[in-house]
Amino acid sequence: MTDAQHASNGWRLDWPTSSGSRVASARIKSLPGDFFVDEDLSMPDDSGGGGEHLCLRLEKVGDNTDYVARQLANICGCRHFDVGFCGLKDRHAVTRQWFSLYRPGQEDDDATFIQAVEEHWPVLAQYRQARKLRRGDHQGNRFELVLKDVVGDTSAIDAALARLRDLGCPNYFGSQRFGHGGANLDRALNMDPTTLNRRSGRNVKKRGRGRSTSGSRDSKNVLYFSAARSWLFNEVLAHRVETGTWLEPLEGEPGACENQNLMVTGPLWGDGGTEAVSVQGEIERSVVAEHPQLAAVFSTTRMKPERRPLSLKPEGLEWHWDGNDQLRLSFRLAPGQYATTLLDDVFDITDATTFIGENCANSVVQ
Repeated sequence: MTDAQHASNGWRLDWPTSSGSRVASARIKSLPGDFFVDEDLSMPDDSGGGGEHLCLRLEKVGDNTDYVARQLANICGCRHFDVGFCGLKDRHAVTRQWFSLYRPGQEDDDATFIQAVEEHWPVLAQYRQARKLRRGDHQGNRFELVLKDVVGDTSAIDAALARLRDLGCPNYFGSQRFGHGGANLDRALNMDPTTLNRRSGRNVKKRGRGRSTSGSRDSKNVLYFSAARSWLFNEVLAHRVETGTWLEPLEGEPGACENQNLMVTGPLWGDGGTEAVSVQGEIERSVVAEHPQLAAVFSTTRMKPERRPLSLKPEGLEWHWDGNDQLRLSFRLAPGQYATTLLDDVFDITDATTFIGENCANSVVQ
């Protein structure tokens, strides 16, 4: 990928694979239908019970999640904040995704509203519930992908995919999270971290219904902050991959004493750094200490350190060949995992949409 090289500012945007090298090259997203994503959000048992939030399952092509959310708000006549969703989905793809809209007392008008929505996107299902959809509410995402112009030994590719199916791969954040050439990381170094402490809305001047004068800036700072902690996680994971310990628990893994089957994790940096101690804590702090400017972003925030699994193991990974240079794959991933991360462990991937003269920063699936 274009961003899979070290940028001129020094950010690493390509991390070591599970086997040490990729065995083939391929092209993705030659057509939107080559990248199909279906969000798995189980409808509640009491989906007929009603509530103030109307949930719609839409199919979209060529539209990113935030754009659809804003258009739904316009159609509904509600605030953008009143539209909920579980995660960002790829723009250059066919995606099926749930959105919730705050429409209290408007049940009788739902059918008319849905007709207006269907002028833009097919509505596949609907129900009402008591609360807004939020990030991570879904159970996962199902993918059906077509890789074209595949170059490599088919037996080696089959063996690598079988290894992915059985062992998984490093659970890196996708390079698209960091912006073109790591631009979001550059911005993280220059942002005001104290704005992240104003999540409660105290001491922020309001303008209109529920809007703050600093809302846009705060939202961008959250994006840059998230990119910074994601990049540090990738660096720690890369060290574990290079030392062959990314699948092994180390002394100091948080919660290991209480749960011997605990998943091996890495740090999502926060106030105080990491929750790991002993050997694992020393490794994580040592890796982050190599990037003092980025680590300093967290020194004035109140963001609690969190953990993320080091390995990504797809569910139900299957594949078959269409000739010698086209490969079809299907699998399921948990929320927050990247299909591109899975592919990057085996293939040197070229994203066909990078040749389109536009910003493809929304090529994310959560």
